[in-house]
Amino acid sequence: MTVRHVTESELAELRARYVPRGITSAHPLTVDRAKGSELWDVSGKRYIDFAGGIGVMNVGHAHPRVMQAVQEQLERATHTSFQVVHYESYLRLAERLCEVAPIAGARKAIFFSTGAEAIENAVKIARAATGRPAVISFRGGFHGRTLLALSLTGSVQPYKQDFGPYATEIYQTPFPYAYRGWTTQAAMADLENLLESEVSPKRVAAIVIEPVLGEGGFVPAPLDFMRKLRELCDRHGMLLIADEIQTGFGRTGKFFAMEHSGVQPDLITVAKSMAAGFPLSGVIGRAEVMDAPDPGGLGGTFGGNPVACAAGLAVMDIMRDEKLPERAARIGSVVEERMESWAKENELIGDVRVVGAMAGMELVRDRKTKEAADKETAKVLATAREKGLIILRCGTHHNVIRTLMPLTIPDDQLEQGLDILGASLGA
Repeated sequence: MTVRHVTESELAELRARYVPRGITSAHPLTVDRAKGSELWDVSGKRYIDFAGGIGVMNVGHAHPRVMQAVQEQLERATHTSFQVVHYESYLRLAERLCEVAPIAGARKAIFFSTGAEAIENAVKIARAATGRPAVISFRGGFHGRTLLALSLTGSVQPYKQDFGPYATEIYQTPFPYAYRGWTTQAAMADLENLLESEVSPKRVAAIVIEPVLGEGGFVPAPLDFMRKLRELCDRHGMLLIADEIQTGFGRTGKFFAMEHSGVQPDLITVAKSMAAGFPLSGVIGRAEVMDAPDPGGLGGTFGGNPVACAAGLAVMDIMRDEKLPERAARIGSVVEERMESWAKENELIGDVRVVGAMAGMELVRDRKTKEAADKETAKVLATAREKGLIILRCGTHHNVIRTLMPLTIPDDQLEQGLDILGASLGA
């Protein structure tokens, strides 16, 4: 029997004919298979993966322990819905996450399927716990594409477009972004002004923040800002929700990015690398807050799928046994050194921001005016792809190159990928 090999052009035609233009792909290629930190397209060309499925593959593609756990669960049960009968993988994963969450006292966890669901439910929980309607988020933040999550998202293009009207009682304030002029002092002053002029703190259920802006440009929140935010929440009885969907599971050199500041949130949302590519998300929080909604108020048919939970348990074991947060810190030191050296040679690089293996380079046409070099950033990504590296950009102006390589990446592949990125910047 002859095996017919599909071509990239055939698949591109299918995409153009049957998939709407609203969903874009950063790179015009079709992946056939993935392993570890490598991808192969349908023509057999190999790529080093610095994108990780948008920060989902912290333990790498097809990790043997994940695949084994999934296979074992597949042979037992693929779905029952936790709302019908519960199962051990869900309960054990809740236990494991509550054990590592940087939250004092008793903790509880609930699971969903997507990051947006986690955000939506965290807000529901916060509103139920406080009896208040308003929520504050930050400009440049990204919290998902469903209505409430999109309302919290602080970037119009491409996310919000003309999809409104958006959810009410959502207020936004500047994120501390020193390179663009927003210091901790300035951001806190604007937030205090918001509470004086637009919404009373007595009406605010929660403040939602990414410890490091993800889609907004890989901008770390200053540690002092996080502490001041905690003090503000405590003063006014507001809850602090940490969106760790992209920063969690070792990416920043700690299991959770909030650990860098020592600030304890009331609720944490997780997803992405939680289950190595299987759809799973969750909310972890203080038990008394998590228990605020009445029975039946939380859930979802597919939330906490047993196969995804089995993958999540394997991820927890890998994170611990392979010391991936520590590995992220080592990767970050290598990446930062290379990026800083490129910045000395290349005027295109305006700023370098690194927290663990979550590193971003902001490209500008002029270091004085800081005009965003968005077209140049796109060219760097295209050149890198041609040379065998898949990497992504982010930022409000799409001019930040970001690293989301698997934390299991071997040193030689890390160096090879950085060599390609450096050559692409030079080109």
